Amino acid sequence: MNKRTFLKLSAAILGGAPGGPLFGKAPDAPSSSGQLTNWAGNFRYSTNNLHQATSVEQIQKFVKEHDSLKTLGTRHCFNDIADSSHAFISLKPMSQVIALDPQARTVTVEAGVNYGQLCPTLHEKGFALHNLASLPHISIAGACATATHGSGVKLGNLATAVSALELVTANGDILNLSRERDGDTFLGAVVNLGALGVVTKVTLAIEPTFMMRQDVYEDMPLAQLADNFEKIVASGDSVSLFTDWQNKRISEVWVKRRVEKGDTSKAKPEFFGATLATKNLHPIAELSAENCTEQMGVPGPWYERMPHFRMGFTPSSGKELQSEYFVARKDAVEAILAIERLRDMVSPHLFISELRTVDEDRLWMSPCYQRPSLTIHFTWKQDWDSVRKLLPIIEKELAPYEVRPHWGKLFALDPAQLQSRYEKLTEFKELVKKHDPRGKFRNAFLARNLYG
Repeated sequence: MNKRTFLKLSAAILGGAPGGPLFGKAPDAPSSSGQLTNWAGNFRYSTNNLHQATSVEQIQKFVKEHDSLKTLGTRHCFNDIADSSHAFISLKPMSQVIALDPQARTVTVEAGVNYGQLCPTLHEKGFALHNLASLPHISIAGACATATHGSGVKLGNLATAVSALELVTANGDILNLSRERDGDTFLGAVVNLGALGVVTKVTLAIEPTFMMRQDVYEDMPLAQLADNFEKIVASGDSVSLFTDWQNKRISEVWVKRRVEKGDTSKAKPEFFGATLATKNLHPIAELSAENCTEQMGVPGPWYERMPHFRMGFTPSSGKELQSEYFVARKDAVEAILAIERLRDMVSPHLFISELRTVDEDRLWMSPCYQRPSLTIHFTWKQDWDSVRKLLPIIEKELAPYEVRPHWGKLFALDPAQLQSRYEKLTEFKELVKKHDPRGKFRNAFLARNLYG
């Protein structure tokens, strides 16, 4: 991370962020300092020049009139991936479900739609998405552009549901791409990191709606995870493991699985040495589970179980930082044990870590490209100076596993190393050059990490 980015992050932390529960929604207005910030308040954007768009025609006009700009979504990224020093365009007002095609099993939405807005409508129509992330408040376009994910050994990240895209490119033209028609170009454009243009519409694959239940277990010995990793992560459709890396244990295991209507089966009281929880829990055990999705094996619609946090509950900004690293699933146990050896360095600065699996995909810039993955997530206390020093140590421990960081979270990986982990990077940059030859959508993050 360069000096300018570090100073901005540090200044934000020293200035403080609005207090409130962990995990929330992006701010809709500048902070008390008068600057636009991200959701957590740790990053201050380089300009307040923010314009709202209500139509594709407005977007085209705005793009033509500006030599440099970025799209600003729900601001759930913790780094400068969406930053601009010139101008932002927001598509938040463009939040309509455009079309639902039951025969093709697709839904097309405007780019301002978030998952919390779409999912209840889909369910009412008898359909579902294949997976969801922890938070439902993130925009669909932004989540797919950064390969944000849920969990499941057989479930790809959220971008793998994309079957078509509409973008406004640097010259103001409309570019339509589809999985069926555009082959490699489509595979390169889905996880686009904001580099190709302004995404205006997204078409997602859907499936028949389903019910799920969620059971939580406490205090799994780390030795059980080391000996039975594949069995544990495959025990549900979606499995999350939470740990503070202390006491050689996984503090909570969240098992989400599909159920048929009328299923009244009871969860087993013991799960690989862990015991069934007797009440709803927050991933951070000391916090209230009020804003968490229903547990205790109570069946409910898919969109009320797959996220960790309730769609109807939008707390204020959360004072936290986040990092996340992807390694191949075949290296999962070794990578977990490598981080566990750092426990006394990591834990004092940590709220919680989450371990999840994500299936492989063919999307060029996805961290899961051709690699079934384990993700190691860190929710840090908002102490950037300490976290900044820890990230290179963590990345060094994970280096043997060719670690790939989450594009929207904090990392310190050397750009040359990062670039070497993406075998389709050259083709991606050629695709970007074709549609944005003068770098209208390139910012400091892209310049540093893809071109540095």
